[in-house]
Amino acid sequence: MKYFDVHCHVFPDSVAPKVVASLESYYHEPWRRTGTVADLHESLEDAHIDKAVFLASATRPDQVINLNNYLASLLGPKVICLGSLHPDFADCKGELARMKQIGLTGLKFHPDFQKLYIDEPKMMRLYELIPPEMPILFHVGDVASDHSSPKRLANMLDHFPHLKNVIAAHMGGYSVWNESWKHLVGRDVWFDTSSTFFKLPPHEVTRMILAHGVDRVLWATDYPALSHRDGIAEARTLDLTEEQFAQIFYKNAERLFGVKL
Repeated sequence: MKYFDVHCHVFPDSVAPKVVASLESYYHEPWRRTGTVADLHESLEDAHIDKAVFLASATRPDQVINLNNYLASLLGPKVICLGSLHPDFADCKGELARMKQIGLTGLKFHPDFQKLYIDEPKMMRLYELIPPEMPILFHVGDVASDHSSPKRLANMLDHFPHLKNVIAAHMGGYSVWNESWKHLVGRDVWFDTSSTFFKLPPHEVTRMILAHGVDRVLWATDYPALSHRDGIAEARTLDLTEEQFAQIFYKNAERLFGVKL
């Protein structure tokens, strides 16, 4: 089997311990890896991962350029990177063009941490600038916040049907999967499996995947929330055929990102 992880966080060595500690405190869950570049590559190699997507989100507009430059510096034969934008950044159109020049494939938004509502007016104006085929990965869902609710993402999709590669992380609604069922399951949007298995039993995840469509689901670990070995083991608890596993583990991501493993 080949493996293509579409959701890996990575942090500079100098801030990784503080960031991971903050994430553990926010989510009230232990994170199993350190989040540094070296540790991420160690996790990838240990599990024989063929390709991975590294990502991060700018919580302030003044972070955008440095963060995108940092992500571009991590690109490699097995690494794709999604850059970040903030609607208050002075030149989002120009930065989108620059991102393409430096090799960043798409965008990652974490509305809860960026303190932005997915469908607020300044975000909607930003989406108008994004090329139709660009992958856009959203953190979606949080019982403690409405910034990233499945309903808000559904509203965004209603207004921008030409954006064909929107990814709703965490099966469309971390900790609020009932809302994902109501607003996103079955829609023309990608789901990723990150940070889902430890909250939902395998039969529920399987039911959601089959209802949404196996051809629109992407395997993801949410590293450093867990190692890649653990991410594979979690996914293997699903009641799917080997061909369905192949679609989720790598074939769908190949199609989305236009690469062949």
